[in-house]
Amino acid sequence: MIGFLQNVIDAISLGSLYALAALGIGLLFGVLRLINFAHGDFISVGAYALIVPPLQASADVTAQMFIGRWPLPFMLVATSTIVIALAVLCYFLLFRYLKSSSPPTLMIASFAASYVIQNVLLIVYGAREKSVNLWPSLIQQVDIGALHVGKLQLVTIGATMILMLLLTAILRLTPLGVQMRAAAEDFRMAQYLGVRSNYVISVAFAVSGVLAVAVSLLFVAQTGTLTFQMGVPLMLFAFIGTVIGGMGSLVGAAVGGMAVGLAASLLQAYLPGEMRSFRDAFVFTLVILILIVRPTGLFPTRAFTERV
Repeated sequence: MIGFLQNVIDAISLGSLYALAALGIGLLFGVLRLINFAHGDFISVGAYALIVPPLQASADVTAQMFIGRWPLPFMLVATSTIVIALAVLCYFLLFRYLKSSSPPTLMIASFAASYVIQNVLLIVYGAREKSVNLWPSLIQQVDIGALHVGKLQLVTIGATMILMLLLTAILRLTPLGVQMRAAAEDFRMAQYLGVRSNYVISVAFAVSGVLAVAVSLLFVAQTGTLTFQMGVPLMLFAFIGTVIGGMGSLVGAAVGGMAVGLAASLLQAYLPGEMRSFRDAFVFTLVILILIVRPTGLFPTRAFTERV
């Protein structure tokens, strides 16, 4: 029983990362109907923001952090500023001119933005994997009865809950949140009622940038490595979670991301050793079964209907 509870905590920790990433994707889809595949690269940029000056491919593998050694409040502000600036810049340089385009066009544009960001990271930092030591004190474990829970797992779960509550409060209790929810429900009607589209969408990009920073820092603290494509697998699983949860539904995105993380982690723990390399195939099989039963996801919204 203790072993099962230990695996469940590990699964919830991984699911929390996917849920945060899925929230950033679901938020932009709800407002702009944009499946932003560049969100994974926002995560990568948030991690690389810890390194100043840039390290070229010939540099030592161990990265000398600069921003990453600042006190926590300053580090969070600095990394968030960098990623928010990138996210908002992507909107004003690219998606602002495509916001009336079809979802496939927006998706292709996000692929292009992702490719550009990855190659900029490759040019600036090089292709070699970098090693960082972020928050080493969180490696220690906390004993809860017979359970041995890592501090980093507790921080990951706690940070996810706090960010979800803050996002819910912003969407429910602030005028900006009301405008964002109105835009997600019926974008064109919201414009007719006076919602400033550029303002609302740019704020949505900024919020997705904050969520990307949270994912990147927690992920780097767990893995201790940086690669220029590190955000891509996270983005893939988060996107899957967004789809099974219901495109455009933030609750669905969070639940779907958590479900994917739980499934992946528990399958890794309980599959026979010779089958663990096929874990992702089992996860995708579960996704297929869910979508056969609920093609519009677990929490479908009007985001799937055409806006007129």
